[in-house]
Amino acid sequence: MRTARLASGERVPVVGQGTWRMGEDPAARRSEIAALRLGIELGMTLIDTAEMYGEGGAETVVGAAIAGRRDDVFVVSKLYPQHATKKALVAACERSLRRLGTDRIDLYLLHWRGDVPLRETVAGFAELLRAGKIRHAGVSNFDVADMEDL
Repeated sequence: MRTARLASGERVPVVGQGTWRMGEDPAARRSEIAALRLGIELGMTLIDTAEMYGEGGAETVVGAAIAGRRDDVFVVSKLYPQHATKKALVAACERSLRRLGTDRIDLYLLHWRGDVPLRETVAGFAELLRAGKIRHAGVSNFDVADMEDL
């Protein structure tokens, strides 16, 4: 599997596994876990999820799939914009960590821009970085104007 080098020097696969729509149907849980595990075996060790996917259900599926293999995967999760205040961001991360069954998220993203001032979101990310609960922070679905504001 080809990899890309992050600014930190860490390498991650260029192809990852997305989990949108996972965790919505309890009857599909076993096959979703199996699919993620097969992907890991094939080298797709970057797994992208979000608190909004299945309202946390996808994170629970990911947690089951990576149990016992946490150090083999690079977990990306995203938070709702309405959870982007410093206090709500920390609480959202704690919920995600519980669902994922891990002590850290490798890359934690603001899923899209909302009404919360970005400086407050950045302050929340900084607190989580200092606490070791996330290793990297960023944004998703930002346009040029949003990036310039950041």
